[in-house]
Amino acid sequence: MSPRPSIAPSIVIVGAGPRGTGFLERLAANLPELYGDEPLDVHLVDPHPPGPGRIWRTAQSPLLWMNSLAEDVTMFTDETVALDGPVRPGPTLAEWAGIEGRTFATRPQQGAYLRWVYERARAALPGTVTVHEHRTSVLRISGPRDGRQRVWLEGSAVPLLADVVVLTVGHLDAEPDREQRELADFAARHRLVHLPPDFTADTDLAALPAGEPVLVRGFGLAFVDLMVLLTEGRGGRYEGEGDELVYLPSGKEPVLHVGSRRGVPYHSKIGYVLDGERPPLPRFFGTEQTDALLARPGPVHFRRDVWPLIDKELGWAHYHRLFSTHPERTALAWSDFEKAYEEAPPRSAELAALVAAAVPDPADRLDLDALDHPLDGIRYDSAEALQQGLRDYITEDLTRRHDPAHSPDAAVFAGLLSVYGQLLRFGNRLESDGWWHGFFSYLASGPPGPRLRQLLALSRAGVVRFLGPRITLETDEERGLFRAASAAAPGEWTEARALVEARIPDPTLELTGSPLLRSLYEEGTRATSDGLLVVDPADGRILEHDGRPHPRRFALGPHTTGRTGAGFARPRTGAPAFGQNDVTARTALTFLRDRECRLPAPLSA
Repeated sequence: MSPRPSIAPSIVIVGAGPRGTGFLERLAANLPELYGDEPLDVHLVDPHPPGPGRIWRTAQSPLLWMNSLAEDVTMFTDETVALDGPVRPGPTLAEWAGIEGRTFATRPQQGAYLRWVYERARAALPGTVTVHEHRTSVLRISGPRDGRQRVWLEGSAVPLLADVVVLTVGHLDAEPDREQRELADFAARHRLVHLPPDFTADTDLAALPAGEPVLVRGFGLAFVDLMVLLTEGRGGRYEGEGDELVYLPSGKEPVLHVGSRRGVPYHSKIGYVLDGERPPLPRFFGTEQTDALLARPGPVHFRRDVWPLIDKELGWAHYHRLFSTHPERTALAWSDFEKAYEEAPPRSAELAALVAAAVPDPADRLDLDALDHPLDGIRYDSAEALQQGLRDYITEDLTRRHDPAHSPDAAVFAGLLSVYGQLLRFGNRLESDGWWHGFFSYLASGPPGPRLRQLLALSRAGVVRFLGPRITLETDEERGLFRAASAAAPGEWTEARALVEARIPDPTLELTGSPLLRSLYEEGTRATSDGLLVVDPADGRILEHDGRPHPRRFALGPHTTGRTGAGFARPRTGAPAFGQNDVTARTALTFLRDRECRLPAPLSA
C-alpha cells in the first residue's frame, strides 16, 4: 500500500494494546458510514507490539495465566452493547484458540489472540486508509485547539501531524513516592533488596535469594504473579490435586512473608455458571438514581451519596437470587420482603432488621463491611496459629466460591458489573478516595481457584508465610533489616533483608511516570487528585483547565475518569468499554468528515 501524502487527515492512537486495538476495531466498523472512501492516515504509537501491548505481550512466562476463563474473554461487540455503530461479532478467546472454555489461558495465549484481533481490525479498513506503526513512545502533544496537533515521538525531531489524537495508553508507571524513596535509600545504605511497586512480569526477581525471608506487601494479583515466578518459575512443581495438592520445592525459592490491609488474598473466581433466574438489574442504582445525583449542583461524594445506593443494589441482587433459588433458607414471602426492602432506607437499622428477620442464617446475609474487613477483631496466639487460621479462611472461600448453593455470590458479581457501568456516568463529578476500585477488584477480580489451592500448598510447604492484616513495617537502622508485624498476632515480628511491594503503581498527578501525561498536566489539562485524566463521559474528549472538552484530543482507559477496567470483556454483558470505543470512534470520524483537516500546520512547538 503506497503511503498517502501528509496532507491527508490523520488520527494518532497513542497505545496499541487491547484498548487501542478495540478503538481501531470500532474505527473500521464505523468508517464506511461516517467517512466513506476518503483518504485517512492512522498512526499507532507504542513501544510494544500492536494488539497485546505491554501487559499481554507474548514474550513472557507461560506460567502466568489470565485472570478470566477463556470463554469469558472477547474483543468483539454483540447486541447487548449500547452502540450507534454496527455490531461486528467475533470469537471469544476460547473459540479462537480452540481450548476448553472453563480453563484459564496463559498470558502469551491471550497476547496471540489480541494480535489476531488487531490484524483483523487492520484488514477491515478500506484501501484508502494507511496504517503506520511506530515502535516508540509519545513525549508530548502540542498545537492549538483549532488546528492540527503535533505529536512528538521519542527519538524523532519531527512530530507526527494529527487532526485527532486518541490516548489509549493503559496502565502506567509512576515515580516512587516519599515512602518508597525512603525505603530505597534505607535498602541502599544497608545493601538490602527493595523492589518498589511495578508490574510483576517486568520486575527483576533475581535479586531475591533462595531460602531467605522476603517481606511482601500486597495480596492481590501482583502477589499471585510473584508467587508463581518465585516457585514454579524457579523449578518447583506440584503433585496431586484439590485438597491433596502438594508443592515440591526446588530449593531455589525464597520464603515469602505476605501481608496487606485486609491480610487475605482476593476472593477466588466463582467456579460455577449462574443459571436460572437472574436478578433484574439495575434496581436501586440505575439511570434514575444517577440522573438525580447528576442534577444536583457541585460534586457527588462517593461515600455519602453513592455508596449507600450501591450497598442496597448489591443487596437486592443477593437477596433476589436467594429467595428465587433457595426459598427454603428464607423466612418471609418474597413479595413481602421485596416491598419492605424497597421502602427501607439504605444501610439503615430498619433494613438490617428486615434482613435478620427474613434470612435466618447469617451466612446467607450480605454484609459488605464485613467482607471488606474479614479479620477485624481476630487475634491469634502465635504465628503458627495465624498460618492455620489463614489456611482455614482460604479453604472456606474456595469451598463457597465453587458451590452453587451460594449462588447469591454470583448474583452480587453481576450487580458489581451493573454498578460499574453506572459509575461511568459521573465522570469527574464523582469525589472518591479510591477505595471503591480496590474493593471491586477484591470481590470481583480475584485469582482463579487453582491459584489459591497452590497458595495453600505453598503455605503447607513453608514457602509462603502469612503476616496478617494492617501490617506495620519498620526499618531497623542499627541492624540493617526490614521488620513487619500485624495486629492479628501481637508481638510477632518478622525480619528480612528484602522487601517487595506487590502491587502496580498508583497513578498520581505529581508522580506519573509518563512524560506525555506529565506534559499534559503541566499545560493545564484537567486531572483528578489521584492523577486520572478528566474526560467528557459523553465521548471521551479530554477536558482542559477551563472545563471545555478539547475538540481534537480524546482518552480511553484506566488512566481516565472513564475507566472501565480491561480493554476486553465477558461476552453478552453490555461491556461499557466497547460502547465507549464506539462513541469515541464515531465522534472522531464525524469531526474529520465535517471539518477542514487538510491544511498542513507549521512544525514549531
